[in-house]
Amino acid sequence: MEKVSVKKLEKDAILPSYGSEYAAGADLYALPSLGTVSFLPGETKLIRTGLSMSIPEGYGGFIYARSGIATKRGLAPSNKVGVVDSDYRGEVMVALHNHSKEVQTIDAGERIAQMVIAPFLKVDFEESDSLDETERGRGGFGSTGRK
Repeated sequence: MEKVSVKKLEKDAILPSYGSEYAAGADLYALPSLGTVSFLPGETKLIRTGLSMSIPEGYGGFIYARSGIATKRGLAPSNKVGVVDSDYRGEVMVALHNHSKEVQTIDAGERIAQMVIAPFLKVDFEESDSLDETERGRGGFGSTGRK
């Protein structure tokens, strides 16, 4: 199992934790000292976690919505998936957006998102005059599965 060093930038910050034995994402928590944060409909706010971390080289920290607050309350990361690079050492924050038509709140220390630590493939992009042919070709945006 890989280790990720986490530094508390505030003493009341809560370390990420997994909700179950086989959970892919570790829950990220709103910094408790923030208190309750209110979101107007359509509003986005940066929510501090009070943590910075050292993600291993070749991995990224991918921040996704928590299904509960996204489906029940309309609160989800505004950028859909946040990316924390392995060389970033600043505070991990989540830009939460209120997609609902009602005022929503995040309580002190509440679980606000989940982070999946995953490997990625770094590639060299090389200009080419041609590409290999595939059966799909240029079909996109709903083109697969059509008869």
